[in-house]
Amino acid sequence: MNHNEPNKQPKSQKWDGSEISKHSTDSDCWVIIHGRAYDVTEFKADHPGGSAIIMKFAGKDATETYEPIHPPDTLDKFLSKDKHLGEVDMSSVEKEQEPEDPDEEDRQERIRRMPILESCYNLMDFEAVARRTMKKTAWAYYSSGADDEITMRENHSAYHKIWFRPRILQNVENIDFSTTMLGTKCSIPFYVTATALGKLGNPEGEVVLTRGAHKHNVVQMIPTLASCSFDEICDAAKDAQPQWMQLYVNKDRKITENIVRHAEKRGIKGLFITVDAPQLGRREKDMRSKFQDVGSNVQSTSGDNTDRSQGAARAISSFIDPGLNWDDLPWFKSITKMPIILKGVQRVEDVIRAIEAGVDGVVLSNHGGRQLDFARSGIEVLAEVMPVLRERNWEDRIEIYVDGGVRRATDIIKALCLGAKGVGIGRPFLYAMSAYGLPGVDRAMQLLKDEMEMNMRLIGCSSIDQLNPTLVDTRALSMHTTQVPSDTLGLNVYDPLVNPGEKAKL
Repeated sequence: MNHNEPNKQPKSQKWDGSEISKHSTDSDCWVIIHGRAYDVTEFKADHPGGSAIIMKFAGKDATETYEPIHPPDTLDKFLSKDKHLGEVDMSSVEKEQEPEDPDEEDRQERIRRMPILESCYNLMDFEAVARRTMKKTAWAYYSSGADDEITMRENHSAYHKIWFRPRILQNVENIDFSTTMLGTKCSIPFYVTATALGKLGNPEGEVVLTRGAHKHNVVQMIPTLASCSFDEICDAAKDAQPQWMQLYVNKDRKITENIVRHAEKRGIKGLFITVDAPQLGRREKDMRSKFQDVGSNVQSTSGDNTDRSQGAARAISSFIDPGLNWDDLPWFKSITKMPIILKGVQRVEDVIRAIEAGVDGVVLSNHGGRQLDFARSGIEVLAEVMPVLRERNWEDRIEIYVDGGVRRATDIIKALCLGAKGVGIGRPFLYAMSAYGLPGVDRAMQLLKDEMEMNMRLIGCSSIDQLNPTLVDTRALSMHTTQVPSDTLGLNVYDPLVNPGEKAKL
């Protein structure tokens, strides 16, 4: 059957696997996904993950590889209906014999022996368990940072340069660390920040984080590059649960406009435009994993010119517009009434310009250390930004958030003392979800709440509005040569870069 001829499924009958297998050439390519056949011959060239991975599964069942990477509505959005060929009798599809993988056998043994959830007492514990139990490609994607990963590690260690100046003899019997972020009441001043490809760590993906956020009354930021569809994540929310949206801006502004307008209709409470990723950074762990089985929640508009050897991150991001600039902000303000926040601001001058442009907030962030190596940590930028804003009496004109490296409630408290409205936490919840599912996310959030209550008491504050700069000593923060105490937990879970021929330690 030529792919240009009409594809007709026999009446009252499913496709037979033997018929699907005949369509396995570059000029006639069908695949099976979730028990249905699709003609992807013409789509191959536009696939954000490249055509090679499609050809690998030509005439075969691609579900196992497709599922963790693509939202369920991807085929409906990006493949014309005449290429949806109908159901397949899966009992007639030949099962491929997978070669034995000693590494996978070892991983399964580690899963059988993994610690019980109750043995995790801090966020680093979840990372340690996830490192030993996740698939290599998933771990490489989640844990990788840019280049030498200096910034990724500094994000965490920068908090160790800030010391407390606690108050004593304060009435701290009743502690209230609830707050308001972008007009939404929250139980604690952190939010689940956007992280891509949730199904790499858990088959249910980002909806697990949605459920955890609901239980603990915290905000979830929905990522553009989620494994679940945007609507699937929105539908998982309950009781008018607040959600924000992270946006990578597409070169095709009409696509971006449709995404933004749809988000507003769904009740999203904040639009976080990522501004630190005109091109995604080199994440060498991800690149070495040779993870090319990738797709995305969005449609590429630039053809197939992306170097697919650059790992998952780059392969799914070819649609991002490197031409995004300050002149685009009035257009965003014209198409939505949602609060607009710039995510990825890294210097005082740009915070000032953002205020002058009339945006509602900024996130001081270096993308979790995944973009420009040797970019300063968000907490260091915060310590520089707030005094300048206070000199101008501008501190109340904008909401300031920080993300990157937050692992303890003391980190949250330090950020709030310096003037942040709240902090974003990403990887720790991914690791908790990957290792233990929803119970892991639940416990991770509860551990932070328990730490928060204890440390608020110990610093001498009973509510968030009492946190202020006099409670911290930041003199060492801007001195990059200053020795800081060795962080045993952080060093133990850090996965060092490796050279060719070496194996990463597990």
